[in-house]
Amino acid sequence: MSTPQRIAFKVHGTVQGVGFRDYTMKRAVEYGLKGWVKNTDCGRVEGEAQGPEDTLQKFLKDINTGPRMAHVVKLENKNLASRDDDVEFALRKTSKSTFETL
Repeated sequence: MSTPQRIAFKVHGTVQGVGFRDYTMKRAVEYGLKGWVKNTDCGRVEGEAQGPEDTLQKFLKDINTGPRMAHVVKLENKNLASRDDDVEFALRKTSKSTFETL
């Protein structure tokens, strides 16, 4: 079995108040990914996801589209070291963006 990959993602556009976190969570759970998603206080959605590389690519493709009412302008992602402390995919409360510091 290959080592899981981990990515951080940040979604720009109309992504708050349109069910984006729930959509992201549903896709991640469907794909069996671990990690988290949250709204940022600067109006974006960001998180981390971990799983097989091909699954992560499908997941990124989905969140680049988002739910019906969303309008994704830009999706950023970067590779991180995989971790083994996530047991599931979680919803985190709104907070400052941490994407730039990774």
